[in-house]
Amino acid sequence: MATAAKTATFRFYAELNDFLPPGRRGRDLRHLFRGTPAVNDAIEALGVPHPEVEVIVVDGRSVGFEHRLDDGMRVAVYPMFEAVDVTPLVRLRDRPLRRTRFVLDTHLGKLARLLRLLGFDASYRNDLEDAEVVRLSVEERRIALTRDRGLLKHGALTHGYCVRSDVPERQAREILDRFDLRGAIEPFTRCTVCNGPIGPVAKSEVESRLEPGTRREHDAFLRCAGCGRVYWKGSHHARLERLVERLRSG
Repeated sequence: MATAAKTATFRFYAELNDFLPPGRRGRDLRHLFRGTPAVNDAIEALGVPHPEVEVIVVDGRSVGFEHRLDDGMRVAVYPMFEAVDVTPLVRLRDRPLRRTRFVLDTHLGKLARLLRLLGFDASYRNDLEDAEVVRLSVEERRIALTRDRGLLKHGALTHGYCVRSDVPERQAREILDRFDLRGAIEPFTRCTVCNGPIGPVAKSEVESRLEPGTRREHDAFLRCAGCGRVYWKGSHHARLERLVERLRSG
């Protein structure tokens, strides 16, 4: 004999509504279920990936992902607050990431370069499988950035964000806003190619690698500690500085 269907009422707040159909945003949602599933299973069944969630309140009480759902419960779900330590209240994760680092899936290469330009540690390869993105996120405590909502529903993932925009510069602004990072921007300190840190290097150490015009016109150079790539303030540098200022100003 089949168990009777039960009903719980869900309400999603702020940007979590991005994952819902337009007609279901910003309103109470009736969710039908059987048995006593974990509240996290119901949240994902409604379309919201668990790494985007930080606060779950059931009938006025803060609960964890594993809390069992029952008939008549009211569930309020709030987004992840990476910039604010709310773990004493909810404990949905062991602790927030106080050092903000990222791993990006294969579709976000241009965003990875922009984040590196701004000085953020952004791990990216164009051949990364989803499983590797999850592994790097968990093992290296990186926030997984993706436009694939399915990837964010991976059970092992604890810190992740679904990038809404499909335009790289808008994506960068979105990340800066979402994680409150404008005060942490340190442009031209990370290699945009390999993600390694870059720092000053004597001209004599890289002179043999320079074109004659570059040797003649420039004296200040930076070198990546990872791949050895050499940087200097060439003709494109002013354009990059303007890009950084646009992103910094919001």
